[in-house]
Amino acid sequence: MTYVVGEGCIACKYTDCVEVCPVDCFHEGPNFLVIDPEECIDCSLCEPECPAEAIYAEDDLPSDQSHFLKLNEELSEEWPVITEMKDALPDADEFADQKGKLDMLLR
Repeated sequence: MTYVVGEGCIACKYTDCVEVCPVDCFHEGPNFLVIDPEECIDCSLCEPECPAEAIYAEDDLPSDQSHFLKLNEELSEEWPVITEMKDALPDADEFADQKGKLDMLLR
């Protein structure tokens, strides 16, 4: 099993989760983070750290976000690893609770 970053992270990119990850499985894109499912050790440390509540255990991923499992896998192969906390995007607080943000994902 792995943890998955879902839609809530798009346009926010809080990096609190990165600080607690013991295996550096997070990868950073322009406005979204993903988890490499091959590196994730299912430790669950990241999930409670996310201010946008955008991280899910694979088994708890909402059905309307199931495509994010594949998206995390795909983008983790393209994007660089992030290992240190950075500032969230400038409008992160405005977008944290917004739904339907997939079209805002920048690759």
